[in-house]
Amino acid sequence: MLKDKFNLPHQKRVVLDRLGSLIIGFGFEDDLASDLGFDSGEELETFRCNGFRSKEPDEAGDDDDDERKECETDEEEKLLRESEVRICRREVSEIPKSISSSASRFSRKDHADKAAELEFELSQKVINLEALQRISSSGLPDGLRATTWKLLLGYLPADRDLWDGELVNNRQKYAALKEELLLDPSEFSRRNDTTMASNKQEREGNVNGLLMRQEVSHGDHPLSLGKASFWHQYFQDEEMADQIDRDLQRTHPDMRFFSGDSSFGKKNRKAMRNILLLFAKLNPAIRYVQGMNEVLAPLYYVFSTDLDAQNASNAEADSFSCFVRLLSDSVDHFCQQLDNSSVGILSTLSRLAELLKANDEELWRHLELSTKVKPQFYAFRWITLLLTQEFDFHEIMRIWDSLLSNSLGIQEMLLRVCCAMLLCVRRELLKGDFPANLKLLQHYPHIDIEYLLQVAQELRPLSNTRVYM
Repeated sequence: MLKDKFNLPHQKRVVLDRLGSLIIGFGFEDDLASDLGFDSGEELETFRCNGFRSKEPDEAGDDDDDERKECETDEEEKLLRESEVRICRREVSEIPKSISSSASRFSRKDHADKAAELEFELSQKVINLEALQRISSSGLPDGLRATTWKLLLGYLPADRDLWDGELVNNRQKYAALKEELLLDPSEFSRRNDTTMASNKQEREGNVNGLLMRQEVSHGDHPLSLGKASFWHQYFQDEEMADQIDRDLQRTHPDMRFFSGDSSFGKKNRKAMRNILLLFAKLNPAIRYVQGMNEVLAPLYYVFSTDLDAQNASNAEADSFSCFVRLLSDSVDHFCQQLDNSSVGILSTLSRLAELLKANDEELWRHLELSTKVKPQFYAFRWITLLLTQEFDFHEIMRIWDSLLSNSLGIQEMLLRVCCAMLLCVRRELLKGDFPANLKLLQHYPHIDIEYLLQVAQELRPLSNTRVYM
């Protein structure tokens, strides 16, 4: 078994055991993890906002399949894959005019200047992380987002000379973990039998050259119910894997990158399945909760469409490591036993209400006292899924630029954005009753994202602001 650890940023409440294994560090007994409020595959109530749509997967599916039938060489397949990556980039960039007002604020020169400034910072021998955070907070160019996110999440060190070594080491660890934990039990048994037969034949000299019948232990028999049985664990994991597969089928169905029956879409879903299943197996106290697929999607998309071909080909390993880092910042939100503690989800929702009260007491009174629209009715999903269910994909990536670059941590900026979301629909909320306001906040309308983030940045902070990273 592998025992190496990832060098993750220091977390107050979370430490890592092995690669990507989150251990809840709340000071209670170790067996508290078994009392988690979320079981494997438990569903979070989710709503899909009515965002922009590219071509429906079915419209492109037949054409995609025909193209692949004509690919007879590796070179043709490579060219086709590059073509589809360009298509996926175009799907995100083709934003309807009705929701692109924020983009119109910035001229092409502004974007070019920002890209040049970012390229300069990324070319330095030692990256200035403060400068990187400042640039990222106003949005990143698509071509440089992958490397920048890896730096902001601490996956890449500031010293450029260390990048290659860190990447090779982490990718090798991920490959070894997949080999160890995602191996089909039949293949595991075959390898084990081969090893046992080889050893036995060596001991006995293999005098007669006869094939030896292998003994099957209770631990590795497909019908074994023992907890230590490799097969028993495999069948349990398959139930969780089925839930993951169902969720991945629903992940951004408007984007061919994630959907459809083409080999391209299938390959991406398989990689995301590996990441989510491996995370769940490494973290039995947390397992898999519906919605984690949505949190993973932006990371995997950005890393898969990296302009650097080698990095793009290793998107699965890099996405896993960054996914672990991202979730380690909010893992306590998934533990029901901690709901009423200072690090639980109810405490975080309470801080959101306090932030709203500090910035708009009239709106706070209307929601909390008059209409009884509590944050847990709408903001639980906002916070746990990092706003991935509330906005279109290109908007999610822009918001994440600001979340990941905040010097006080992801969760602090997340609360600011959530509060700003309330302020930006203030007029409608003050006119609404409980049903109207709940519907509005659970199906958040289209909004100018740059304006939303500007409001978030300018909010009056709470006096007891905590640093999360």
